[in-house]
Amino acid sequence: MPKTITQLKEDRAKLIDDARSTYDKIDSPTAEDEARLNTMLDDADKIGSQIATQERLEQQEADLRKADPRKTVAKPVEDRSGDGDTEYRDAFDKYLRRGRGKMSGDERRALEVGTDSEGGYTVDDTLAAELIQIRDDMNVMRGLATVRNSSQDVKIPTEASLGVATWTAEEAAYTESDDAFGQVSFSNYKLGWIGKITEELLNDSVFPIGSHIVSQIGRAIGKGEETAFVAGDGSGKPTGVVNGSSLGVTAAGAAAITSDEVIDLYHSLGRPYRGQATWMAADATVKLLRKLKDGDNQYLWQPGLQAGQPDSILGRPLVTSDNVPAATTGLRSVVFGDMSAYYIIDRTPVAVQRLDELYAANGFIGFRGFERTDGKLTQSAAVKHLIQA
Repeated sequence: MPKTITQLKEDRAKLIDDARSTYDKIDSPTAEDEARLNTMLDDADKIGSQIATQERLEQQEADLRKADPRKTVAKPVEDRSGDGDTEYRDAFDKYLRRGRGKMSGDERRALEVGTDSEGGYTVDDTLAAELIQIRDDMNVMRGLATVRNSSQDVKIPTEASLGVATWTAEEAAYTESDDAFGQVSFSNYKLGWIGKITEELLNDSVFPIGSHIVSQIGRAIGKGEETAFVAGDGSGKPTGVVNGSSLGVTAAGAAAITSDEVIDLYHSLGRPYRGQATWMAADATVKLLRKLKDGDNQYLWQPGLQAGQPDSILGRPLVTSDNVPAATTGLRSVVFGDMSAYYIIDRTPVAVQRLDELYAANGFIGFRGFERTDGKLTQSAAVKHLIQA
């Protein structure tokens, strides 16, 4: 019988405590000592992955229990005016298997409800919920950012400066002081994936063609989104939170981070943002952070010991994304801030297009999945970064 989340948390905590105890007893760690410690931490990470899987499973089961029994899946990002019924699902499945040319007139008319401007068709409701779940699981930013759906251009107002309240004597005139506002405009970037499936599998009625394609698209788009939402440069893609953040601390070392620098980064963030702030770093950088202590000889990094509780630094949660640059000369290796100030604007739901001719010579049918979205940090002061010397 699999271990419970609590048991796994206890196993992970023991591994981490053992690693700390071992590290504390070594004055000058050798390469062999470092390898042994890293193995212990890697084992702790594996248990952490098991914990995350179980927590995800429990959350999905809880969501199903809360759902209306007449409709157990969520609507996708955009209501397609009635196309989520059986007629559309059947037409969409036949389109994937046979192509539009072999569909009846009624089937084509049913499919037209979900027509995309580039010739694809939006994923039916049931598969859309599955795709969204897979995509979001692959992209840490979607769980932290503010996500909105819009089919039109979006401009988010931002506060450039706050008005000032002043003490006023009885019957004296009030001093005028208005807030100053700016705005952040969002573009319409396209993210796409192309894959192929053999004709034999498409002709196999038992093969779950829709779920297979959705899984492939969800993973590919989720990974592509996270890369851009974390570290994108804004050129033909979203501007990532790393590039949108403002300077908090410049490290003294080109490839090292000290505990004082982490504490300085924490306090470089304005107090109103700290209550919702999250740390983010690449896995290799997290390993550096795990070994840091404060002035009282206490570790800054603490493992989450309860179900659903993440690891933390200075009391704030830590997430790992290898899209954050490494702790290398001149790079922004750690970000800390209120990630809800990062906005993701989804312009269209994911659509799928069948490519009949592209791989036909080799007995394959191609499929293209694509979406339009953008992401930007709307307040640079809400997220600070540490940059290596």
